[in-house]
Amino acid sequence: MYTLIDKNDKYIEMAEGENKMLVPSKAAIIVDDESTITTVKTIASRRTLASIDTSTPPPPHDYSQDYLTFVALEDGTFKVNATVSYSINNGQTWTVLPSNTDTQIIKSGNKIMWKNLLHINYSDNTFSATSKFNVEGNVMSLTSNEDDFSSKTEVYEAQFRSLFADNINLISAENLALPATKLRENSYSRMFKGCTSLTTAPSVLPATTLGTFSYHQMFQGCTSLTEAPSSIGTSATAMHTSACTEMFSGCISLTEAPQLPSTTLAKACYWSMFASCTSLATAPQLPATTLVDSCYTNMFASCTSLTVAPQLPATTLVNSCYSNMFASCTSLTVAPQLPATTLANNCYQRMLQGCTSLTTAPQLPATTLTNWCYTQMFSGCTSLTVAPQLLATTLVDSCYREMFNGCTSLSEVSCLATDISASYCVYRWVNKVSSSGTFTKASSMESWTRGIDGIPNNWTVQDA
Repeated sequence: MYTLIDKNDKYIEMAEGENKMLVPSKAAIIVDDESTITTVKTIASRRTLASIDTSTPPPPHDYSQDYLTFVALEDGTFKVNATVSYSINNGQTWTVLPSNTDTQIIKSGNKIMWKNLLHINYSDNTFSATSKFNVEGNVMSLTSNEDDFSSKTEVYEAQFRSLFADNINLISAENLALPATKLRENSYSRMFKGCTSLTTAPSVLPATTLGTFSYHQMFQGCTSLTEAPSSIGTSATAMHTSACTEMFSGCISLTEAPQLPSTTLAKACYWSMFASCTSLATAPQLPATTLVDSCYTNMFASCTSLTVAPQLPATTLVNSCYSNMFASCTSLTVAPQLPATTLANNCYQRMLQGCTSLTTAPQLPATTLTNWCYTQMFSGCTSLTVAPQLLATTLVDSCYREMFNGCTSLSEVSCLATDISASYCVYRWVNKVSSSGTFTKASSMESWTRGIDGIPNNWTVQDA
């Protein structure tokens, strides 16, 4: 006669004297009472535990093999604006739920499983709930009426867009499996947008092929989110235009960002990805050396807890690549090194604007400028005392426009320009800097004027 030791969703452990046995929990069993098993019939071979290292825990549960499941944390009902099938008895029987129809009340602690959502292309099918719940299992069960969902690896256009959007009762998606490796346009766009009670995101996002807006606003405004996925793809992940735009923007409780290992970027791929994540203290590494237009625009704008910027190894820039990247990061004390010598239009525009704790500027080694390249780059950096040496001899349209505007502590500027005839090239570039300081110029340069569009009034002038 075997005595029950432990039971979980996958295994039953039991013992008879010193003999122990581990069998699948789905095995057919006959139980005399709650603790004693007299007969066991199992589809798997019986295994004694004598040969098993019982100090090693069983493998973690594979939620990708489970139907999409809601775990009720309170009594309540669910509905979705599309026809779907559900089960409340672990898949033994299924019921078709018409669009916008409430389920029966699901008691706290019970589960409801889902499959075969009748999705119409580019429609937003969104679950709603009347009480708190967690979500687990494989989202791909919504794509099939069969049990083959675990083998599906491709998500189509907008298939899960807004699936839980604005659901204030969703608490955790930690065990939600999103196993697809190939995404299309808007596949997961706005999936959890506005889920203000969500604390934990799915642990992994494994896709290696993304589409336009695949993760667009996926977690935007999830103000309670503290655990993001560990990584967005892999080093081999191919980004697509705007793939991760505003993905975590406004996640004010997020303190640690996911890894971003991809080295293949796309236009605006990370645009505003972490904007206004006011608790984010550490930025992810950004290993890409080949940039694409607007790839990092606004990426960390208004991340007011960020103190150190990630390294930016690229030496050749593209249009707007770093525009507004750290704007209004008021705790940033260490700027990234900027080794690039080949610039592009708007590349550094407002990059460090409003970084009021920044005391030291990065070096700017480029000698050939582009239109708007440094416009407002350091404007509002009220703790900055010394400007980076500006090596270019010929200025271009709006290149230094408002570059140091509002840098009230700035008292040292070195500019070796000998041609400042381009339109708006030094427009208000030293407006509201320190009332006294030192300006270093090229010895041959005689056409500087005094004031906010030239050399600050009352500053000492010296030749380089």
